[in-house]
Amino acid sequence: MSSHHHLGPNAPTGEIEHINFLSEHIGKLYLNDEYSDVILTVDGQPFHGHKVILAARSDYFRALLFGGMRESQQTEIELKGTSLVAFKSLLKYIYTGHISLANLKEDVILDVLGLAHQYGFVDLEASISDYLRDILQIRNVCIIYDAARLYQLQFLTKVCGTFMDRHALEIIHHDSFLQLSPYAVKELLSRDSFYAQEVEIFRAVCQWVNASPDIENASKMMSVVRLPLMSLSDLLTVVRPTELVSPDTILDAIQEQIHFVAISVPEENVALARHGTQVLQGEMRNALLDGDSHNYDMERGYTRHAINETGDHGVLIKLGTQAIVNHIKMLLWDRDLRSYSYYIEVSMDQKDWVRVIDHTRYFCRSWQYLYFPSRVVRYIRIVGTNNTVNKVFHIVSFEAMFTHKEVKLAKGLVVPKENVAMIDKSATVIEGVSRSRNALLNGDTKNYDWDSGYTCHQLGSGALLVQLGQPYMIHSMRLLLWDCDSRSYSYYVEVSLNMWDWEVVADKTREICQSWQTLRFEPRPVVFIRIVGTHNTANEVFHCVHLECPAQCEDSALPSVFHCVHLECPAQCEDSALPSVTITPSPVSSCPLNLPAIEDTASSPPVVKPEAEEGDP
Repeated sequence: MSSHHHLGPNAPTGEIEHINFLSEHIGKLYLNDEYSDVILTVDGQPFHGHKVILAARSDYFRALLFGGMRESQQTEIELKGTSLVAFKSLLKYIYTGHISLANLKEDVILDVLGLAHQYGFVDLEASISDYLRDILQIRNVCIIYDAARLYQLQFLTKVCGTFMDRHALEIIHHDSFLQLSPYAVKELLSRDSFYAQEVEIFRAVCQWVNASPDIENASKMMSVVRLPLMSLSDLLTVVRPTELVSPDTILDAIQEQIHFVAISVPEENVALARHGTQVLQGEMRNALLDGDSHNYDMERGYTRHAINETGDHGVLIKLGTQAIVNHIKMLLWDRDLRSYSYYIEVSMDQKDWVRVIDHTRYFCRSWQYLYFPSRVVRYIRIVGTNNTVNKVFHIVSFEAMFTHKEVKLAKGLVVPKENVAMIDKSATVIEGVSRSRNALLNGDTKNYDWDSGYTCHQLGSGALLVQLGQPYMIHSMRLLLWDCDSRSYSYYVEVSLNMWDWEVVADKTREICQSWQTLRFEPRPVVFIRIVGTHNTANEVFHCVHLECPAQCEDSALPSVFHCVHLECPAQCEDSALPSVTITPSPVSSCPLNLPAIEDTASSPPVVKPEAEEGDP
């Protein structure tokens, strides 16, 4: 034999490790009456044991066998209320340190867990808890949850609670729900994160009561049902016939529904933790209401949910109290150019949902400024339907409030008065060349020259592409073409909702255009704006200084029109016949015009800045 064999595998020099031999030799004493000095009887079956081994492995057996108790003087001890199969598995673990949970039925595993808790095997408790976490299913989570509560296993209780929150409706409809203990039922249904319609919870509690005839004062179990959140019809047709709820209690619930007071503090965010607001569904819930809209990245600072995952109900928010809401402001994760689609629903009872925002057909990015007719709200559900990068919907910040601001809506979309093609309205330039990003949207219409202050693209290649933060109903826009000399341009403008389907709203390809361009068209939803230059009288580059959407001036602000009836060239009369006239051209006034911004989610390939002639922008 090699010296390595004697020292033990991977043993440091001079150290001998033969722990495996020790375990093997002691394990041979399991169920062996040789040297046995105590017999443990379970359900009439004797198990030969060794006091010193039992005491060394368990504080419980040390106190029982050597603590001066009556059993310390006995050679045979009966262990009452103990499962035979579970005890046999535990006894093997005591002697060998090994137990195969995969070969045991779930009820036996739970019995072993109970014995491990009783006999003080903390490490075994933790290992069994980890295994049970991995095998959680709809059919077994209730009994595991009950056991975890009974043995005060906080980690396992929390894991089960989270699992049940995600599958609430399936849990209360499963037969295993009827086996829960009264305390487990109350604790589970009292969780605000346990999402199910209140009438379904009531029906489940009724079934549980019928399955537990020995329960004292069954009506007390109904205290976990929030009756005021049920509709009047359900209270009268579902609750009253059961006679499990007193008529006075039903009347109180109806009274609360009729006379509830909804808070309405104008311009104040009611979706705050200090107002009692909670995030009931969604991953990383704590981030959504912390008020931090700056410190977030790929790993933290947002709340999320999987898109299109079966059983995923989006991000669910419960306000601290009923509130009148007509404005929501939320920040979608925007550290890159990805876009999202989503819808928002509101409810008072989690049964009757009203969709107040539907942006499922649009690409949205960054801050969302959403308005809708005023409603009394208790629950708000945000459901993502698309992410242009992956299958996860991310929200960084969320606010809900009542506002007196007058906002015009058309087909559910904001009809903006102010320019929404701006950086602070979440608009962004996703294609075009400029010395500073988003120069087209910075609102500066004065500081530009031959070298800076404009965004451009090469004629015949690329375009200027802008994405608004969200869909707006747009009817006009305004451009400022580079005008530091006498050059003129031709161009056309398209709009889109999704980057695939484009519609031309202005065709100036056969016109000579200079400086400010005011474009008006039939109102339509807009997310993306594409400006394509087709001609420049000076070089092969199209330059645009500024974009507004919608136009920010009235037609009356434009220069008045001078009418001329006749023109002769040269004059067909003697100079002496007419008085001398000096004509001074008057400058065209420049009135800014703004358009609502349109959102786009897809980023476009980088555009190479074309070479310009010396002295040209």
